[in-house]
Amino acid sequence: MTLEKTLYVTDLDGTLLNTKDRINPKSLQIINGLIEQGMLFTYATARSLSSALVVAEGLSTKNPVITYNGAFIVQPQTGEILSSLFFTEEEADFTKKILERQGISPLVYGYVAGQERVSWNTARENDGIRRYLSNRKEDRRLRPLEDGRGLYDGEVFYYTCIGEREELEPVYDVFSKDERFRCTLQQELYREEYWCEIMPKKATKAEAIKTLKELLHCERIVSFGDAINDIPMFEISDACYAVDNAVPELKKLATGIVDSNDNDGVAKCLLALTKKFF
Repeated sequence: MTLEKTLYVTDLDGTLLNTKDRINPKSLQIINGLIEQGMLFTYATARSLSSALVVAEGLSTKNPVITYNGAFIVQPQTGEILSSLFFTEEEADFTKKILERQGISPLVYGYVAGQERVSWNTARENDGIRRYLSNRKEDRRLRPLEDGRGLYDGEVFYYTCIGEREELEPVYDVFSKDERFRCTLQQELYREEYWCEIMPKKATKAEAIKTLKELLHCERIVSFGDAINDIPMFEISDACYAVDNAVPELKKLATGIVDSNDNDGVAKCLLALTKKFF
């Protein structure tokens, strides 16, 4: 198997990114060097492209990247969307009904009047939402709504509900059992609040990686992750590695455990895996 036949895919937060939400200089040096030598590399993240580009600054990403947990495949240099998934009108109406019934006010990701927007009701902000917004003050996607009117407008592809586990569990119970949706519930990295994220059924890192594998004419997938939303990605990989700080559920599926995100685990493993090619 040649180097060009393997696609190496990493998650960002908690995996390639350190606890300060940046890539260690050592990791950048190693990975960029391997890319220059021919390694096929990309990332798959729950972040948007604009958010990912900020935290992955300095990373030489030549291949398309996977964003919004698989809802989009994007060419990072140009922003060209190569693949996208949206909710149907029926699915969007159902989601709105359930969230309103549960008293949840989400962050709504969609295209409104042809522009990508993140909409939210400013009267329903909590600490978790405020923290999310504080890290994105210059984000042109932000669409604050003082009374929440128009919150669900446009073509929607993603919902993020931030709050206490107890208030989000009923939402997760509904959408995780509905075959039309993909839903995850997990605690925010380094924080107390939980995130419940609702996506179209096929919006997974795994499905997006399958598409990217075909686009790049690869034969093998090697992946890296830390959280439960990386489980589908691990399940379709030929080899998969969990960082030392990963959740136990992911470690059980891993081919191996590598060093933590603060200790360049992904980069050091990539160096070892590709050594035979150089």
